[in-house]
Amino acid sequence: MKFLDQAKIYIKSGDGGNGCSGFRREKYIEFGGPNGGDGGRGGDVIVIAVDGLNTLIDYRFQQHFKAQKGRPGQGRQMTGASGKPSIMKVPAGTEILDEETGEPIADLTVVGQEVVLLRGGDGGYGNLHYKSSTNRAPRRADPGWPGQEMTVILRLKLIADAGLVGLPNAGKSTFLAASSRAKPKIADYPFTTLHPQLGVVYAEGQEFVLADIPGLIEGAHEGLGLGDRFLGHVERCGVLLHLIDGTQEDVVAAYRTVRGELKEYGGGLAEKPEIVGLNKCDALLTETIAEKTAALEKATTAPVLVLSGVSGEGVDKVLAALLAEVRRDRATRAAEKEAAEAAESGIVEEGWAP
Repeated sequence: MKFLDQAKIYIKSGDGGNGCSGFRREKYIEFGGPNGGDGGRGGDVIVIAVDGLNTLIDYRFQQHFKAQKGRPGQGRQMTGASGKPSIMKVPAGTEILDEETGEPIADLTVVGQEVVLLRGGDGGYGNLHYKSSTNRAPRRADPGWPGQEMTVILRLKLIADAGLVGLPNAGKSTFLAASSRAKPKIADYPFTTLHPQLGVVYAEGQEFVLADIPGLIEGAHEGLGLGDRFLGHVERCGVLLHLIDGTQEDVVAAYRTVRGELKEYGGGLAEKPEIVGLNKCDALLTETIAEKTAALEKATTAPVLVLSGVSGEGVDKVLAALLAEVRRDRATRAAEKEAAEAAESGIVEEGWAP
């Protein structure tokens, strides 16, 4: 299945059905009176996050989604049937943006979460609605209200606990393959990874999801290389593992290049907890490792760990450090969720008096 993380679609809710202008006509009933029913309501446009999807490829070949119109009312006081909704299924982690303003409309982060993007138009009143003591035979029937329409952007942000960042060829895919059962493409040339990859990591009896994105180069925020559009996939991560190729001459410059791109991108990435990994230590001398580790420790306040994705040296220590940050992030999120639920249910702190 081809990976697609962004799509632009046109959506329209259903128009309401027209009201009916009708009168009761039966034998031996001289003054039957009005009996025109109301029109049915138009269908809504609904988006649901479902399990089993990890791409927006379904929206590459179909970009128009329209809900069904409401049926018109009929005589004998019959209200028209409501239109069927248009239901769009997306993977968890999908963000919905207004195409014109760029403002977020919804963010579906949990499987089963759903949101009504557009409401269907109301049905028009039939002439029975306008019957009164002074107007015994109204002939007025209203048309249905039109539905709403708009163009939205679907943007998928993979839900992962930890994310890998670094320059091209820093060994991110090798580390992902060494720490999980994922099988990303690995080669000795830059930009081997063209799409984000996910892997489930098992460490200390627990598991967490690790995301690998294509490498960044200087000027990525201006569109150089593959750009920074894939950074959205690590926005939801609790910790970033910044891998640096230890065989480079200037590892500090490599570190600062990626950090600069994270700051230019925004989204809170520069403020996330970070672990710096000096990779490919199997190809370095002990003295060289010590020099480059010391240089990185001066350039950053984040912990610097030495590892090799090829030989497996230091991988366990890095995973343990990542797991510690993931646990801390999960605890924080759980506390925030509990506080939000308590606020919604009206629970207050002890000692509060009205």
